[in-house]
Amino acid sequence: MSKLKVFCFGFGQVAKSFINKLILEKKDLSLSITSREKTHQIEFNNLKATSYFFNTDNYDETLKTKLQEANYILVSIPPVEGKDIVADYLKNNFLNVKNCKWITYLSATSVYGDHDGNWVDEKSTTKPKSLSGINRLKAENTWKSLSKKNNFPLQIFRLAGIYSHEYNVLKRLRLGKVQIVDKKKHFFSRIHVEDIANILFESLRKFKTNEIYNICDNKPASQNEVVAYAAKLLKLKQPNPVKLDELESEMLKNFYRDSKKVDNKKMKKFFNYNLKFPTYEEGLNHIFNNIT
Repeated sequence: MSKLKVFCFGFGQVAKSFINKLILEKKDLSLSITSREKTHQIEFNNLKATSYFFNTDNYDETLKTKLQEANYILVSIPPVEGKDIVADYLKNNFLNVKNCKWITYLSATSVYGDHDGNWVDEKSTTKPKSLSGINRLKAENTWKSLSKKNNFPLQIFRLAGIYSHEYNVLKRLRLGKVQIVDKKKHFFSRIHVEDIANILFESLRKFKTNEIYNICDNKPASQNEVVAYAAKLLKLKQPNPVKLDELESEMLKNFYRDSKKVDNKKMKKFFNYNLKFPTYEEGLNHIFNNIT
């Protein structure tokens, strides 16, 4: 594989985990990222990179040259006020795509909306009711239209709920920041950030344009089930359930309004990938055993 010239719009936990995977695999790599701070140099795991200023209505003009040199582009910035700011930027500035081999847009399984606890796959009806789900689906359609118009290689990853060593129910339980609702037939899918990074890595070698993949583990489960498992690991008492309208967070309310089991067969078959953390039990056990 030739040198990977990677450009990341956004540099959160998924992008960082992906770049860390490339570093661990000893890939010949150059990295550019964006942030809402003024353009500056960074160092990530001994890899030097440039962080370019990129915001809703303004950006550093010099990122255009670096972007057109990139052969791999990862987009993890969510829609802002109903608009995909990266897609809007590329409509006017993505002039030369001949170097680009791979663009991955990170969407979310919230685009499916509520399916009453039934299974959904990539062909299932998308009927989001939450604002975040509606905006994600709108962004997906914008990206697909942009790809078709400009003939660039695009894949869309619909990510389930992400957890990691830094962000997980174990940590929130210890801080007393977990709320649960006693709702029957509430199913939700999740994915460990390392598995997302591994699948992104596999997609560098096996890529098919204009495809959508659900990225989730093998075991959809209720949040109450996951919290009960985490509380048992920590030997803590489970929080008492509250009513849906008593939840403090609108995001959490939307989480409980949607119920679905997300199917990952397409992802596993195409990328020939065996999940490192096939269920939340393996993932939480790993985090628990590595708590410092």
